[in-house]
Amino acid sequence: MSAIAYLNLDGNAEQAIEFYSEALSANEVKKVKFRDFPQDPNYPMPENELNMIMESSIEFTGGKIMLSDIPPSMKSVTGELVKGNHILISIVNEDKQTLEKYFANLSVGGYVIMQLSNTPWSSCFGMLVDQFGVSWKFNSDADRFLDHVISNQP
Repeated sequence: MSAIAYLNLDGNAEQAIEFYSEALSANEVKKVKFRDFPQDPNYPMPENELNMIMESSIEFTGGKIMLSDIPPSMKSVTGELVKGNHILISIVNEDKQTLEKYFANLSVGGYVIMQLSNTPWSSCFGMLVDQFGVSWKFNSDADRFLDHVISNQP
């Protein structure tokens, strides 16, 4: 079993898939649009929503994220999409070059909160918000830091 970050987007999932696939050097990308499934004749989706992404996954070295669009016709059930800072995707990888590559790629069109740097808790740590409003945290040795702090507790 694994926990996977799942992003809901507001009609721009196709662009996000392209961006993340390139930024993370994706190994595999899968996507399904709403039009790929038979429509319920009693509740047909509006034509402009049929090309939106129903489900997708982007696999890259050491991780996987999934995402979909929330079509306007479904917002009465799902609620409005609200961007916020209560969730982020954490990339933990001991290979500093991989972290630097992902960080540089994902920061395009977004903004850097903290440049990658050596900190007391990590030899390579940084944070950014990408062009889709998704927060990312990069850490080269999160597990070692946690284990060290926990082992030194009374």
